Amino acid sequence: MTRFDLTLPELELYRPEVAEPEDFDAFWERTLDEARAFPAEPVVERVSSPLTQVEVHDVTFTGFAGQPVRAWLLLPSGSTSPLPAVIEYLGYGGGRGLPHEKLEWAASGYAHLIMDTRGQGSGWGTGGDTPDPAGTGPSSPGFMTRGIQSPDDYYYRRVYTDAVRLVDAARTLPQIDPARIIVTGVSQGGGIAVAVAGLVDGLLGVLPDVPFLQHFERAVGLTDAFPYQEIVTYLSVHRDVVEQTYRTLSYFDGVNFARRASAPALFSTALHDQTCPPSTVYATRNHWATDAAIEVYPFNEHEGGQGHQWVRQAAWLADRLSTIGATSA
Repeated sequence: MTRFDLTLPELELYRPEVAEPEDFDAFWERTLDEARAFPAEPVVERVSSPLTQVEVHDVTFTGFAGQPVRAWLLLPSGSTSPLPAVIEYLGYGGGRGLPHEKLEWAASGYAHLIMDTRGQGSGWGTGGDTPDPAGTGPSSPGFMTRGIQSPDDYYYRRVYTDAVRLVDAARTLPQIDPARIIVTGVSQGGGIAVAVAGLVDGLLGVLPDVPFLQHFERAVGLTDAFPYQEIVTYLSVHRDVVEQTYRTLSYFDGVNFARRASAPALFSTALHDQTCPPSTVYATRNHWATDAAIEVYPFNEHEGGQGHQWVRQAAWLADRLSTIGATSA
């Protein structure tokens, strides 16, 4: 795969104008107020597991419209005081899987919450457990155009709300320090983390890894890769709804959340990535309202840095925690 996007010096300066609806803040305030009107106390049940150094808990919390959403909570065995927590959102098509598949954060001393993505979990991995009860109008296969006729009905309104509500739920758990919560994810999960960063105050950090759902207009016009191609397919059939489609997407574009982010971030991108083109990642990073570092993998595609990036994330978080500790001392 050859490079197809801007050069690295051009990416560093790329800060495009991205459409933002006038009622963006009002839309999300209303959405979250409606969701928070439902009882929020999560149900947490210890799960028997062959793991001896990590405790596994099955969590059910209240998401969009009061609907139940599933998550795993992994804790270092024997932990007694509230821990910093990493909340992870998942890549497109995957579910929360099995708890033993993601041990690195709990093995490093963090509480680790892994959110199921409603309606997904059958594209790869070991499955998901959360349905999406909402109906949809005409859409192309996949999730990108479900309910795209209106921001109120769009699929990612429900997903982003679930993600915020998991932060709310995490802050009520005795095992977690509510002042030390980090959100992260790869691809779709990175895009969800960006949205949460723009909707939730008081996060310790944000770790979007090759994030999806950024700068929609450029992504759709630049790459022929899926999932962005789902939007192309939809518009190739519904030729007269282009303006409305992009208006809906503007409520969910990572760039618009970046402008509202209050926590520092560590991004990653790969210069051969045709799934989430690097210019779309830089568009969000360069609009980030506070500090935002980025790791660049010049010769990788959408896999990005994988384990190498996790090592960088762990070091970045350790530095954040030591800085916060020194400040509070």
